[in-house]
Amino acid sequence: MGEFNVHRVRFFDYMPSAIRALAFQPQRERIAVARTDGTVEIFNRADCFFQEKVIPGRQQAATEALAWVGDRLFSAGLNGEIIEYDLDNNKTKYTIDAYGGPIWSITSNKQGTHLAVGCEDGTVKLFEVHEDRIQFERNLAKQKGRIISLSWHPSGSKIVAGMMDVIHIFDTETGKLRALAFPSYDLLGTSRSQECVVWSVVYLSDGTIISGDSAGKVKMWDSRTGTLIKSHQVTKWDVLTLSVSQDETSLAVGTSEGHVVQFQFLSMVLGQEDKEWVRTRTFKNHTHDVRAVLEVNTAIVSGGMDTQFVVRPLLDKIDERGQASALRNIQFPHRRLVSCARKAGLLLFQYPGHLELWRLGESEGNGERKRENTTLSIKRKRWIAYSTVASFRLYRLHCENNNVSIIKVSKLPKVLSSANQICFSSDSSHLFVASTCSSVHVAILNQSGCKFVCTLKPKSGSGQAINLLAASEDGKWLASANSDHEVQIYNLNKMKPHCTVPVHSSGVSAMAIHPTTNNLFMVHADQQLTEYSVEKKQYTDWSRQVQRHGLHSLWLERDTPVTNVTFNPKNPAHIVLHDMYMFCIIDQTLPLPDQRSQFYNQLTLRSMPEKERKKHSHAFKMCKIFKELLFVELMEDQSLVVVERPLMDITAQLPAPVRQKKFAT
Repeated sequence: MGEFNVHRVRFFDYMPSAIRALAFQPQRERIAVARTDGTVEIFNRADCFFQEKVIPGRQQAATEALAWVGDRLFSAGLNGEIIEYDLDNNKTKYTIDAYGGPIWSITSNKQGTHLAVGCEDGTVKLFEVHEDRIQFERNLAKQKGRIISLSWHPSGSKIVAGMMDVIHIFDTETGKLRALAFPSYDLLGTSRSQECVVWSVVYLSDGTIISGDSAGKVKMWDSRTGTLIKSHQVTKWDVLTLSVSQDETSLAVGTSEGHVVQFQFLSMVLGQEDKEWVRTRTFKNHTHDVRAVLEVNTAIVSGGMDTQFVVRPLLDKIDERGQASALRNIQFPHRRLVSCARKAGLLLFQYPGHLELWRLGESEGNGERKRENTTLSIKRKRWIAYSTVASFRLYRLHCENNNVSIIKVSKLPKVLSSANQICFSSDSSHLFVASTCSSVHVAILNQSGCKFVCTLKPKSGSGQAINLLAASEDGKWLASANSDHEVQIYNLNKMKPHCTVPVHSSGVSAMAIHPTTNNLFMVHADQQLTEYSVEKKQYTDWSRQVQRHGLHSLWLERDTPVTNVTFNPKNPAHIVLHDMYMFCIIDQTLPLPDQRSQFYNQLTLRSMPEKERKKHSHAFKMCKIFKELLFVELMEDQSLVVVERPLMDITAQLPAPVRQKKFAT
């Protein structure tokens, strides 16, 4: 594997935002995640829960609730606005004001024809879903107090609303309260002096209504008679969220003490058809409020104030062990937040609202480093380029000894308005900007500024956004990958498409072009490795060998994707890559491990006799001595830059739990 002087960097204070809402699209198996900073993320359940898209948000427009209508995604928030998202280009499509004050909930009917939002002013507002927009249709009977939670009956003819001390049923055809609309506190079983907030409701096809409230209870009601069927005291604190499975046989419950509780609809007597809701499991994967849960086929997905996106498999629904049976705790984005200038020794950290530029210190040997010195902090905003939702910025960076200066390029081509991905050529002479519909704008950079050259467009005509760009060292080739799993390669000498890599069933999580062979090395979300010869337009012999031989189960069962690929300039056969928990050097001259091979760490291998060591030698050299990784890069001087973000540091920065469990209680 070799020895490296290591720059161990821990001053990137990345802090993820809390999760506020989740929504599942069952046909395409996509999960939308809304965070408190307004960001919306899209995960592909069928592709190992890979984070396919990230839609930037605004803090002042934080999302309170999400809803899918077919392939379309909507959100609503306390600013009173409804947003539809452009999922092809990862941005807001349009925003409309519901004119009801803050919106607490949004839901769609099963037929996909209407949206309903619950507002601060006591109205449930119905919007008709048209092909290009939504249009206000009517207000349901106005109530006193805010509408906190909503759920449609599967027929679409009724909707249930949870409020303070009351549950109401509305007729969506007439807009009126139904004759059997529930009364108030007596329904909830609370005293007149104690307010009870109905945080979540679910309306089942058989007419059962399930509610979760601030008294810590999950209750089942008969909507036809308004009578209580069953009450479960789940917690001493609040039940914040409910989610029922598609077949209505399982219910997930999220609480303010960080627990997720599962109920199942079971027959209590063998052979009899009568069933009831029974508490079956309690999962303790969160430290803070669980604000959102989902029942997703074979797993329960949850998120909350501790920022974790947790996938808890339901083992009774999984046939065999593998990736599907692994507990996933997604903490970091499935993309790079760090950029590195390998020759200049500079690191650029991407925060939500600003960038920070750091220069690496001198190594003192033995894997240690001197303290790095910050050289610049660009608030809200060699070359530095960045893009926001609304604008693109380019700066000229000049480094001489310890002096650093930065100059903004004031005149930019109009076509560079915003970007999904940005990439420079290795000699800094060209800028590549990923735009809409999988297209890439090419610009020339020189002392006089930035000049637009052309736009590269894929032959496929895909409308999906590009999520990765990679340029070759010799300046001849550019590769792009989009969320349709398409990888396009462009000839930069001719400025036109060169070829398309055969589409893999899993998305590309990281890729790079080898500096000497011009082979495109790709790592996929399902942990498969592929290598494609750009010049020959075919997979390499090594890649074909991997497909024939198969990868080791220990490699395939890892639950976090590789987010960066780089190469050893002193040894072309070495490929360096990393995920959240390890970095790995793949030596393409060594044999692939078989299923009996062990992935020993290097210290253990060194302690073995030479004969024994050779017996265990294979292509994968893994290192897990570092804390959770945001970035690993091999520099020109053969030193290794490791950017760590220990999860304990993130936890330490979280607010105290709302409900802290005390000893012996």
